[in-house]
Amino acid sequence: MNSVVGPLHVSRSLQVYDDVAIQRGIKLLIGFDFHQYVSITRAIPTKGRTYPTFRPDRSPIKPGEGYWIVGVDNNNEVAAVEAARLFDLSRGNFAEHLQSLKVFFEDPTIYAHPQDRCICKSPTAEKITGKVAYHGDLWVRRDFRGQGLRKIITRIAHDMSFAMWAPDFLCALVARWTLDKGVDEMLHHEAGGSILQLLEEGIVDDDWLSWLTGEELRIKCDHRDGLQLLVPSCSPAR
Repeated sequence: MNSVVGPLHVSRSLQVYDDVAIQRGIKLLIGFDFHQYVSITRAIPTKGRTYPTFRPDRSPIKPGEGYWIVGVDNNNEVAAVEAARLFDLSRGNFAEHLQSLKVFFEDPTIYAHPQDRCICKSPTAEKITGKVAYHGDLWVRRDFRGQGLRKIITRIAHDMSFAMWAPDFLCALVARWTLDKGVDEMLHHEAGGSILQLLEEGIVDDDWLSWLTGEELRIKCDHRDGLQLLVPSCSPAR
């Protein structure tokens, strides 16, 4: 018999992550106003510009179809961020959504530069359809790297997306170095996810597709115990 992951289970899991983050010297904030999110990320001196996917001036996100997570340190300075949104791809697939540039712009005919392009060579991207939770803009401040904060933020985001949307797929576009370092939390990875150029954004990428099926996400949330992410050698940040 398949177990059912309910809101109470997810709530308890999130509480564990929150407690672990506090032990690391981080307070976690979750929000839904992407104007606020952009104002937060724009003020981070060492973070690159937030992609238009999560900027309401280029790609508005309807209420209930997106959220963000921000971690602040004991000085109330931002130490980590991540954002997520839901795409309805019931009449298409993720490869088409990428290559049309609609992952990045609500209306590419208005906002995209004539030389903007996205090439998707990932065969799996064509199979990613239905309710698709897309995660991105993940950033951790240098002095907090290697302390498990990225894992905490990512697992909270996975649980949040499952609880809010129960998506058919959860996916992200990631740089190869995240796979080489083993810091990506997804089960599957494929090259050629997004060969991207957004001229006016100053963006040139060659990212891998990283994904989970909805059933794999459910199983991860069901069996997850927040204590698994504790790293014994890490001490709370000071």
